[in-house]
Order: sequence, then C-alpha cells, then structure tokens
Amino acid sequence: MTFFKTAALTAAMTLGLAGASVAQELNFFTIGTGGTAATYYPVGGVIANAISNPPGSRGCDEGGSCGVPGLIASAVSSRGSVDNVNAISSGLRNSGFAQSDVAYWAYTGTGTMEGQPPAEKLRAIAALFPEHIHLVVMADSGINSVADLTGKRVSLDEPGSGTYVDALLILEAYGLSTDKVTAEALKPDAAGDALRNGQIDAFFFVGGFPTGAIVELASSVAIKLVPIDGEGAAGLTEKFGFFSASDIPDGAYENVPATTTVAVGAQWITSSDESDDLIYEITKALWNDKTRVLLDVGHAKGASITAATALDGIGIPLHAGAERFYREAGLLK
Repeated sequence: MTFFKTAALTAAMTLGLAGASVAQELNFFTIGTGGTAATYYPVGGVIANAISNPPGSRGCDEGGSCGVPGLIASAVSSRGSVDNVNAISSGLRNSGFAQSDVAYWAYTGTGTMEGQPPAEKLRAIAALFPEHIHLVVMADSGINSVADLTGKRVSLDEPGSGTYVDALLILEAYGLSTDKVTAEALKPDAAGDALRNGQIDAFFFVGGFPTGAIVELASSVAIKLVPIDGEGAAGLTEKFGFFSASDIPDGAYENVPATTTVAVGAQWITSSDESDDLIYEITKALWNDKTRVLLDVGHAKGASITAATALDGIGIPLHAGAERFYREAGLLK
C-alpha cells in the first residue's frame, strides 16, 4: 500500500511540475546585432544570455539566471544599424542595436533617411557604449589623412550598416564623395582580408574597440588608424550633435598608437508594439547586479555598459516599459 501511495504522489508531483512548466508563458525575443566579427554581435550574445530565463531554469535567488522568466532571447547577426531599424519597423525583429544617429534619422525621417516615412514606432531601451569610427590602412600605405583617400580603393561597409552612413558623412566633411574613391562594400572581417591582400587601400568601421576583425588584422600585419580630426571633424561635431571627438587609446590594437577620431553612441532599440511589461522586465534584467558580472567578463566593451549612462544621447522616445523601470530606479525624473 505504501508503495502505491508513494508512486501516486510522485506521479502527481511530476504532473504538477509539468503543468507549471507548460503554464509558464514562453517568449522568444530577438536582438539584431551586426556582423559576427564586429562588436554588436558578441555584446548582443552577452545581453541575450543575461535577459533569458527559459522554463525549468534555476531562479535568480538560487544561483541561476536573473533574466525574465520564460524568455529565450537570441542575438541575430545582421547587416548593422540601418538593417536593424528596418527589421524592427517591419516586425521582423523584436529589437536591435543601432547607432544613435541612425536611430534618430529613422525616427524623424531626416538626414540620411530623408524622403522615407518616419519610423515613429521606434523606441529606446538603453544607451550602451560609445562607438568609434575606425579608418584602417596598412602602416606603410602613405595614407595619413582622410583627404589622402582620393583615388584609393576604400571599403565603406555594406549599405544598411551604420558604418556606411557615417563613412559617407566623413568623406563629405573632408570634401570627398564616392565619386572620388573606388568604393567597396565589405564587412570588417572581409575588409581586413582584402586590406592584407592588397585588394583595397583602406576601410571604415564603426564600433566599440577592440573589435575582433581589427585585433586579428593587427596581430598579423602592420596597420595604423588614420586620424579623423581637424576642420573636417570639427565640422561633423558642430553639424551633427551625435558625433563627438574621442580617442582610440594606445594599445587598443597591437602596435597601433592612440588615434584621435569621432564617435557615436550604440543604443538598444525596439518598437512601441512590444509589451510594456515585457520591456520593463527586460530592462530590469539588463541592470540586475548579476548581469553586471556578465557584462564585465563577457566582452571588452561590457564595462562601458552602465545604468549611469543608460540614458545618454538618446534622441528617440524611451519605450514605456523601459521608462517605467528608469523612473522606479530613480534614473529618470
């Protein structure tokens, strides 16, 4: 009799646990990032891991995930900022990373997005980290300024990327255009290979340092970063508030000295169509103390992702769920 009672109790407990698992709502949430050799993709992976808490996971208080219960987030490789904005607007992705300039232009239908319908449903979750414009050449190239790119083979990254947008602005600021260079459309890893093999003379990349493709390139051949400074840079920062003068420090890449350039901000954006409660919980998970540990060890840029700077440079509205969290946390008055 005892055996049958025990078996019945075990069966009941098993069914109860299974029922609880089924009852827990399962949500899938995508984060559009960038190329796998750039900065967005690995950072997206760290954040996706931090906010996920699949059914059956140990609770935060039990040493398990401190993510959103029932949420499975995934970092999706993409063509970059513009691609992510378009995918969010069309409902193809739940969220994504975008440069501050690209997000603002898309939301307002201005700048490089002039003539397109404003992406009025774009909303911000958080500002993440500064992204520096890298202009990479071989150390013995003789290219020492943006003006020296005249007549050269230059990769601007793919159309649809934030790098492409900013590369065009930088060329214009120094009196150049795609008519005065031979423009290529390569992602950072392919551009690094092409530079090393002599197929191009220079390439642009916008992202947090150090980025994997340039780290690998600098470890195998002698490269340098071309300064983006002087009157051209001053004109950029004066005309566009989302650009700021900033340095890539000595040692960010092997044997590459500190270089003055300009930077924009990387932001995590979503759509106003996403659930207020879900985005609230995602934002809360992002800034959980245990997530801090994951950010600090997950990527070199992770230490720059802080709650104290989460609202810096955001030029589009916050998502209502994120706004609720920041108000509760005392970060937004």
